[in-house]
Amino acid sequence: MPERPPHPVVGVSVVIPVRNDGPHLWRCLRALAAQTLAADEIVVVDNGSTDDSADIARATGARVVFCGERGIPAAASTGYDAARGELILRLDADSLPAPTWIASMVQALADPEVDAVTGGAVFHDGPASRRVLMARVFLGTYNTFAFPALGHTPLWGSNMAFRRAAWEAVRDRVHLDPELHDDLDLAYHLGVDHRIRYVPGRHMRVSSRTVEPRRFARCFRRGAGTVFAHWPADVPPVRWARVARARRRAARIGAGR
Repeated sequence: MPERPPHPVVGVSVVIPVRNDGPHLWRCLRALAAQTLAADEIVVVDNGSTDDSADIARATGARVVFCGERGIPAAASTGYDAARGELILRLDADSLPAPTWIASMVQALADPEVDAVTGGAVFHDGPASRRVLMARVFLGTYNTFAFPALGHTPLWGSNMAFRRAAWEAVRDRVHLDPELHDDLDLAYHLGVDHRIRYVPGRHMRVSSRTVEPRRFARCFRRGAGTVFAHWPADVPPVRWARVARARRRAARIGAGR
């Protein structure tokens, strides 16, 4: 990746990759405007939209940056590089954060031992009686798949945050392949030397379109591809040992202060 130009630093940046998802983006930006703790900036990454997504973002005061390389990994990375915040929060255009979302992520990152955080969600559409259960099954499947592969808490792109310093430490190693999951890939790169914490509570709602059969199959395929992209260096037993060594090293350094 090219070096990004210097820019003024602010406290909290929210990054939203988008491609042809204007109606969802409008609702997401309205929810961000109602936060109990406001972001210092909102960065919307236009990944080649042909609808009014970019215009909607500008109309709400968001900063729009363009990413011509298709795919969420490239768009998300472009947004992280463009962000001015010491803390970078990430969600998707179809996410609807609760008013407490930004505050909950900032509070979790107030712990100096934590470099990245993530949380769960419920669905905001689909059958009302099954939204919570469907979301739990979906995220449970992801965690059941990702946790053993990583040896630690995974990140989920619809609800996550991290320190800018942590991103800068790994930005040159992340994959930009559109057929990989950028959040799982980022967790691979951050998780050895940076602590990832799960934030409890219902601070996020997302669209249930993720569990449509075709989308779910694509999601699973990309998840498996992301895992295999890190083999053989990160085959689970080898990675678990690396993570354990890093934790022991961090504990010794902490004890010596």
